[in-house]
Amino acid sequence: MKNILFILFSVLGLSLSAQVGINTPTPRAMLDVNGNYNLRGKLVVQDANNKLSEGRDDQLLVSQGEGNAPTWKTLRIPDYEANKFYLIFNNSFSDREGVKFTASEESSPTSRSASFTKNNTFSTFAQFKKIPGLTKIFKVFSTQSKTYFQFETVVHANFGTVGNTDTSIDYGCGIFVDDKLVNLRQGNIKASSASNPFLTHNQIGLVENLSKGDHTVSVACSRLESYNINNNNPITLGIGTSVASNIDSFISQSSLKVDVYEVPQVFNTVTN
Repeated sequence: MKNILFILFSVLGLSLSAQVGINTPTPRAMLDVNGNYNLRGKLVVQDANNKLSEGRDDQLLVSQGEGNAPTWKTLRIPDYEANKFYLIFNNSFSDREGVKFTASEESSPTSRSASFTKNNTFSTFAQFKKIPGLTKIFKVFSTQSKTYFQFETVVHANFGTVGNTDTSIDYGCGIFVDDKLVNLRQGNIKASSASNPFLTHNQIGLVENLSKGDHTVSVACSRLESYNINNNNPITLGIGTSVASNIDSFISQSSLKVDVYEVPQVFNTVTN
């Protein structure tokens, strides 16, 4: 090793512009070492500010590409406890387009308990419409997972002013993963002494132990049944969209939050 270092520094002293190879007759860099390299002292590099930097303990020297000075990076590996769930993926989405339903678009299932069954495919839900901006892809990395969905929207109907008559519309919204139902909630919007009523609809769903890989979440809603509505004065139902001028698309917009908790099985290193 002493002989190698002597030859190295001698050659560098003779010609600083020449390429030097150790254990290779065809060096491909200013210094090309074909073999093991043992460093006992400091490793110092010149950073982007032309200052010498030794880095800190446990840092790695990382290339920034041709023509750029290398830089020190800290390797951060999170500490995980076995068999505990951690938040691995989370994101939120919004939509202002929503969906609208006329009286002729009611689904009116004969038996809601039979029709609205977990894991039924979306194609079996008659007259359900997907909210366009809430169909999104999320990832699962572990076979042990819990995925939570939080959906919020505004339901709006262009009812006129009504006294004591029970004039209302049933509706339902479902959360689907890979076009299979994981959660469904029903509600009712009722006419009142004020015209064009609206209400906020909140819904939380959960699905466990999805397969590893990409999955698609979507939200679909339907107008189920109307009560005491005059057929000569048809009522439009809006979910995630306005059907009268008393609210706008900002107020009526929908949102969806996705949180995936996992028992980690895949560890991706992160550098800052």
